[in-house]
Amino acid sequence: MSGLLFTEEHEWIAPGANSIATVGISDYAQEQLGELVFVELPDVDFQCVRGGELAVIESVKAASDLFAPVSGVVETINELIIDEPGTVNTDPLGDGWFVTIRMTDESELEGLMDEDAYREFVEGLA
Repeated sequence: MSGLLFTEEHEWIAPGANSIATVGISDYAQEQLGELVFVELPDVDFQCVRGGELAVIESVKAASDLFAPVSGVVETINELIIDEPGTVNTDPLGDGWFVTIRMTDESELEGLMDEDAYREFVEGLA
């Protein structure tokens, strides 16, 4: 998937038409977490704030939060990962997406990293 933007907390966002963006976690994040066993997603119409908690992720290693990369309203949730959280491990940038958000301020996308910048960021963590 191209056109992705990334946060330093390892979330990705794919901006789309009509201010709707899809959100998930990076491949690096799912590798660090290990096998996911539980995902708790927000309700549709949840008002999220950039940097605020958006979802809870539990793996065999740890529990972690997914933070909202932008402010907005949750439009849809990915029911598949509730039933099959391992989908996030096998396809984090595809079928393993978490939610779609109707962004309230698209300027919040500024300052997020493109794929090359994110790759460099992750390499710097090693």
